[in-house]
Amino acid sequence: MKTLYIDCSMGAAGDMLAAALLELMPDADAALAQMNAFGIHGVAYARERMAKCGIMGTHLSVKVHGEEEGRDDREMAAVYQLLADAESRAHGRPVGEVHFHEVGALDAVADIAAVCWLLAELAPDEVVVSPIHVGSGTVRCAHGILPVPAPATAFLLEGVPSYSDGAVQGELCTPTGAALLKHFATRFGPQPTMSVKAVGYGAGAREFEGRANLLRASLGESVAGGDADEVFELVCNIDDMTGEEIAFACERLFAAGAKDVLTIPVTMKKGRPGVMIQALCAVADHDALVAAMFRHTTTLGIRETRCRRQVLARREETVALSDGKTVRRKVSEGYGVRRTKLEFDDVAAAARAADLPIRDVVSDF
Repeated sequence: MKTLYIDCSMGAAGDMLAAALLELMPDADAALAQMNAFGIHGVAYARERMAKCGIMGTHLSVKVHGEEEGRDDREMAAVYQLLADAESRAHGRPVGEVHFHEVGALDAVADIAAVCWLLAELAPDEVVVSPIHVGSGTVRCAHGILPVPAPATAFLLEGVPSYSDGAVQGELCTPTGAALLKHFATRFGPQPTMSVKAVGYGAGAREFEGRANLLRASLGESVAGGDADEVFELVCNIDDMTGEEIAFACERLFAAGAKDVLTIPVTMKKGRPGVMIQALCAVADHDALVAAMFRHTTTLGIRETRCRRQVLARREETVALSDGKTVRRKVSEGYGVRRTKLEFDDVAAAARAADLPIRDVVSDF
């Protein structure tokens, strides 16, 4: 599968995204000429090589009537609709009364047109985007000094994994960048297992001490059936709960979104027997799982580790039994491995209905 991975560890802006994608084109000069033929009145694209902390990237500038500051297709209209809706919510006004203070006019049109066209030319089957670094501190905009991220950006990032490490002062993710990524991202997460064929760096204009202000785009082929994700491993030790209470706590952890929960017998201080409870959860479910673990156990502290894991691609299919009934079958594959397993609850229900041992029900499989 042709996969585009976008690393937003230094945020995202429309010009940086366009510049990174431009570097992925087989002939960047020819692509730039095509972009300048869009026919956006008074707009000219220019590219220059630029070093950020010793790493070379492309800075894409948009000049409007000679000063730096399209194509009207469905993708552009959709991205601009996201921007308009976000600005409308931020300012409490109908979309028709919105002024695009923070996204400009022609420069934003030019950035959006460039990204839409470049993605159409690169034609990835999926676009995977990392969690987006938004920066920290404040930003000066048309309505005064506001906290980062700016209101429109904050609305656009609803439902999108984002973060701030507090170390970079300033706005790293712009409304245009947020809108483009939200529209085009197939999913958000770490880089999948892939064979990278080309890497492009889009350089931002600002300088940050000790940080390369670059957006990186990697284009390649993802490994068939293979994938990677990130999970939290939450662990606590218990020595003052009954077995029934621990079983109930594990049940509630699953209800809170845990991917897996297990218990391990341990020996604690002064030789006391105890139980270690370990739960795995998606990054998005971290807070809910922590709250559930504190609520349903007697622990005073939880250890946590953020883990990257390799997983087989999983899907579910339906198969027919000899008597015409159907059961679900789980299929896991990737990295040259393929495994199948019938859904036990379905098999058990079929066995009860036919008054047969489970082995007889599954004998055909």
